[in-house]
Amino acid sequence: MRFLLGILLFLAFCPNTMGQNKLARTLKKFNTESVPYISLKEAAHMDSVLYLDTRKKQEYDVSHLQNAIWVGYEMFDDHDLQAKIPDKNTEIVVYCSIGVRSEDIGEKLLKLGYPNVKNLYGGIFEWKNKGYPVYDDQGKETEKVHAFDEHWGKLLKAGKKVYD
Repeated sequence: MRFLLGILLFLAFCPNTMGQNKLARTLKKFNTESVPYISLKEAAHMDSVLYLDTRKKQEYDVSHLQNAIWVGYEMFDDHDLQAKIPDKNTEIVVYCSIGVRSEDIGEKLLKLGYPNVKNLYGGIFEWKNKGYPVYDDQGKETEKVHAFDEHWGKLLKAGKKVYD
């Protein structure tokens, strides 16, 4: 009886743990944690934070965090950013699909003298996976999330996946 109960408990919790481990392994493989992570829960409850979306514009247009500013990755312009955010002490949370591109942009922000930069752990995928809302280019809440491609899209478990 205990053996059966143990197997049932394992099966009940295994998919979440395996998915979380895959995200953790992926981030460990691609990131150096040069930009400190911030948890979803902590970021969601911050009153005065500026979210910067570091994905492609078409990804941002499908959905983004509420009031996030698109800064891009390949099109990132440090002069434009400094004009938009003149106060270097602004609390900034950068994010992308899972947190890889955003770490690169976060590093650039730190080099530009912004000391309060954090990288959203798990990015918009994990944000949506945990049930937090995302918004489309009209400012309306949406279930859609641009999943980048089918490989990376495996990490998005909630919402409706959109590809180009």
